[in-house]
Amino acid sequence: MTDLGLPENILACLFDLDGVITRTAVVHAAAWKETFDAFLRERDGAGFRPFDTDDYAEYVDGRPRADGVRTFLASRAVELPEGEPGDPPDAPTVHGLGNRKNELLLERIRAGGVDAYEGTLRYIEAVRTRRLRTAVVSASANCLDVLRAIGAEHLFDVRVDGVVAAERGLPGKPRPDTFLAAARDLGVPPGRAAVFEDALAGMDAGRAGHFGYVVGVDRVGRPQALYAHGADRVVTDLEELLGEPGERRPPRTG
Repeated sequence: MTDLGLPENILACLFDLDGVITRTAVVHAAAWKETFDAFLRERDGAGFRPFDTDDYAEYVDGRPRADGVRTFLASRAVELPEGEPGDPPDAPTVHGLGNRKNELLLERIRAGGVDAYEGTLRYIEAVRTRRLRTAVVSASANCLDVLRAIGAEHLFDVRVDGVVAAERGLPGKPRPDTFLAAARDLGVPPGRAAVFEDALAGMDAGRAGHFGYVVGVDRVGRPQALYAHGADRVVTDLEELLGEPGERRPPRTG
């Protein structure tokens, strides 16, 4: 292992945004809850079953916006028309619900600003000091604005976000396509790139893409779930990789 906590053959690091670089995962979850609870309350009445943290982790976290809507609604046996990407936020469509969530998200970001995980920024600085390539890989269409808000745009050689994915027709996580595109843009084979993710869908993408190393960032106390979905190592903060060894994959049984 290097002093970055990575295998010696790793040449590039691919970082998720929400929950890894920034604290916006909490803001995303709140915006999703407000969106889905309002929809379910109108549909099912006062006795509706609210959207909760398990729903966020299982069906929404790390996925492109429209995929998150589809996946969560399918878990409740609800079908909506697809609509169009430009649907207004009050449209009863998949894209309408997604746009309502984005509207609420932007309101919350503007009201409270965006906070970065300082340990992650220190880790990325160390990565770049050692001349490894870096990319940010996010489902968010607001990725560039968020990076600029925290003064971190310069830390990444490549950005593959919701805007780039739409332009290139790349499916989102749990498919590995956005991570594979970032590695390709950096000129590095997947087997020599490390993925850093906090979402279960991101773990699945790292495993499906056969990346050289997958680091799970555990912000909510679910290390075993991250391991089960493909993490090689789980830490609570990326700065741990610069110091004491983080938690390793548990021994396999059977």
